[in-house]
Amino acid sequence: MTETGIEQVAAAAAAAARPFAHTTPRERGGALVAVADALDAAGPELIAIAMRETGLAQARLTGELRRTSWQLRLFADTVVDGGYLDVRIDEADPDYVIGPRPDVRRMREPLGPVLNFAASNFPFAFSVAGGDTAAALAAGCPVVVKAHSGHPELSRRTAEVVADALRGAGMPDGVFQLIAGQENGVALLRDERIRAGAFTGSTGVGRMLADIAASRAVPIPFYGELGSVNPVYATYADDELLQAFVASVSGSAGQLCTKPGFLFVPEGADLSAVTESAASVDEHRLLNPGIGRTFAQRRADVLEADGVTVLSAGETRTDDDGQTYATPTVVTVDVDALVAAGDALLEESFGPLSLIVRYSDLSTLPALHAGLFPGNLTSTVHARTDELEDGSLSALVDALVETSGRVLFGGWPTGVSVTPAMQHGGPYPATTTDATSVGTAAIGRFLRGVAYQNAPQALLPAPLRDDNPWGVPQQRSAAGLSTTWGSFAG
Repeated sequence: MTETGIEQVAAAAAAAARPFAHTTPRERGGALVAVADALDAAGPELIAIAMRETGLAQARLTGELRRTSWQLRLFADTVVDGGYLDVRIDEADPDYVIGPRPDVRRMREPLGPVLNFAASNFPFAFSVAGGDTAAALAAGCPVVVKAHSGHPELSRRTAEVVADALRGAGMPDGVFQLIAGQENGVALLRDERIRAGAFTGSTGVGRMLADIAASRAVPIPFYGELGSVNPVYATYADDELLQAFVASVSGSAGQLCTKPGFLFVPEGADLSAVTESAASVDEHRLLNPGIGRTFAQRRADVLEADGVTVLSAGETRTDDDGQTYATPTVVTVDVDALVAAGDALLEESFGPLSLIVRYSDLSTLPALHAGLFPGNLTSTVHARTDELEDGSLSALVDALVETSGRVLFGGWPTGVSVTPAMQHGGPYPATTTDATSVGTAAIGRFLRGVAYQNAPQALLPAPLRDDNPWGVPQQRSAAGLSTTWGSFAG
């Protein structure tokens, strides 16, 4: 795309911003459902393209596309419900205890055009029609998607499906557009008409883009998901737990941002089940040659690190097209060796590789976690029922809560459910801004608060009017209530 093309894209998105923001909840929600229906109808075609471009399995992609379309439907209901607008109305009160209060009405309104940098490892759920796009459209923001180079044909075809559905639902021209190429993405991120950015990918690229967003003449919010090592802490290590661990590490060839990169187990645990389970996993193609090369080097570095004992060496194979195929690599190390190795072992391994760490004293884990893993998408605890209930793990759980977006008790972090309460984000370096890119709370990233003081009803947005034509929840503070402040705490 040329520089002129970028100018046209930015102009079209800006022109669509106010008309799109003014669509009613049912109009916008209906458009999201139309996109979901169109994606489902095009599913067989899109999945075939995705399999060819990414090497991911049909079953995995089928589930991911279903997740993507139902996420759009969830956001459609969120828009119609209107609670996300956080409407607050303070009635005028001449007897307000700290001085006469004017009529003040506040709601959250769309930021404006959003630039979404698509991910490679989820070609549906975090790509052209994925969570960031869905949340921004639901908020009433035009979206420009920068396609990922790992699945260009799929990106183009998905964009056509989305654009046609939005157009058919009567949405404004320019409300959804696709661009390609890193230079074009950076140019658009610098454009003053873009009001927010979203990104899922590597730490290096994410930090570069976040710095660009922050250094603009008028800085904009940038929501970057940069990866995570997702530590798991277990007070026991039976065969069932270890087999499930290997399955989580090797699923989709370990190319998941929530893959458990570390499993802590008691010293002396029998880990033979890891070796047996890993040996039964078939090789899986990595997403693209670049990821394959990076994984092969990372695997070699881990295998050569001091203090490492190999449980499953795994293998990598590169075909004539430069595509890498891998089987799981799992090593074990004690706490002292892990700390001494530093980034050589602590750095994220994007692919089917994980470390099992042997610890001797459960009470040391909270401080160890805080020192080694300052920001995570997830952290997990596996413990017996009595250990969970007797308070012995409370210090560890507190440490996990301080540093993680989602804390699991049992189960495995791979497989992020799309629910209203889901949190998919965490303290830096997991994300550039601690928000969520999954679940209905994700819509809040693309909204800003606006208050109207003493505004006539005719000039108020529909959610703030007394007749409330959209039927959204309104939190009202009636006149005369200020004298009761503090009574609930008494």
